[in-house]
Amino acid sequence: MSNLPGPKARALIERDSSVISPSYPRGYPFAMDHGKGTEVWDVDGNRFLDFAAGIAVVATGHSHPQVVKAIQDQVEKFIHISSDFYHSTWVELAEKLNEIAPFEEDALSFMTNSGTESVEAAIKLARHHTGRSGFIGFTGAFHGRTMGAVTFTASKPVYHRGFYPLMNGVIHAPYPNTFRPVLASRAGEDYGETVVRYIEEEIFGHIMPPDEVAGILIEPIQGEGGYIVPPQGFFPALRELCDKYGILLIADEVQSGMGRTGKWWAIEHFGVEPDIVAAAKGIASGMPLGAIIARKSVMTWPKGAHGNTYGGNPVACAASLATIDLIEKEYLRNAAEVGEYAQNALKEIMARHPSIGDVRGIGLMIGVDFVEDAESRAPAHDLRDRIVDLAFERGLLLLGCGDSVIRVAPPLSISKSEVDEGLKIFEDAINAAERA
Repeated sequence: MSNLPGPKARALIERDSSVISPSYPRGYPFAMDHGKGTEVWDVDGNRFLDFAAGIAVVATGHSHPQVVKAIQDQVEKFIHISSDFYHSTWVELAEKLNEIAPFEEDALSFMTNSGTESVEAAIKLARHHTGRSGFIGFTGAFHGRTMGAVTFTASKPVYHRGFYPLMNGVIHAPYPNTFRPVLASRAGEDYGETVVRYIEEEIFGHIMPPDEVAGILIEPIQGEGGYIVPPQGFFPALRELCDKYGILLIADEVQSGMGRTGKWWAIEHFGVEPDIVAAAKGIASGMPLGAIIARKSVMTWPKGAHGNTYGGNPVACAASLATIDLIEKEYLRNAAEVGEYAQNALKEIMARHPSIGDVRGIGLMIGVDFVEDAESRAPAHDLRDRIVDLAFERGLLLLGCGDSVIRVAPPLSISKSEVDEGLKIFEDAINAAERA
């Protein structure tokens, strides 16, 4: 499809540039018309496979009939009632979130409209509950763009440029990236334990007293920072550190949660329980919804301490209940099985391409890291960008992350045959980029 973008897409993009903020991080010129499952079509009728899923949002695929029907049924009843009042759909959703929460204690939920709003709510709750004001975040993190969330975000300087001063009281530690470590480990020490030791010895020992720290906010698998999976020793050591100093462990599962890794929450792969979970993206198959799910003993703020107008919107909650039902019955298993299949296929591609330095991930949260050379592991940023563009021209939607990573994060409903079709296009794009 070398004629991309087509005439209708070009016209739409021109209209867009006249009326839409230039701040949006647009990439290649895809102008969507409609979608079904893993397939999408642009306004000129060109078909694509979607390996980005609206940034890991359309968990059940585009316009799943069960989700569409749930939305339609709710719209016929009522579209909105503010959170000053009650409705059964958000109570039912909260009951379901309590059921799947990644901790044994009963959970209470606060409904939001997005991931960044979930993070903001988690920050406020942590400060209110602990009476402390400080936080630990991690380099490479992405938690959102509102003022509190963007303070924790540390993946690209563009997110901070022009917006200082940010929220006070946030210190960043290195994320435990074993592919490109920045700290020296002691003999026999898991690199995750190295990072936790750095927090205790360097940050608590020299910068911020631990009794001033309300929470540690972390992505169980880092998203925008490069789809980085931490070593197994990291979260047990981090949980122990939090318990030692009375610090809340806040898991940002906005991108990694809702079944993407083959479990409801990515943190479940590491054998620890968080205190607060921030959720959004895949929670409602594309309807704007998020939530924080906290231990009942932690969500202790009083009436009026936090609220919103649209959070818990009945249409979004109905979509979420349908989404959760589909994930539970079909797509948790599919994410695990097809994710393993996709990773094995990507590792075969890696063996044919020295420009691929690493294939990593869990379930259908997979990162392919491109390098200048295998020895230095220097990020091949420009090559990665060329591959993303060339894949688009061949009918595959991809998104980059980190310095040199392409994420493979399709709908959880994807089939093995669609993986095969998409990865053939992916390798064709790699071949073309390497020849350029």
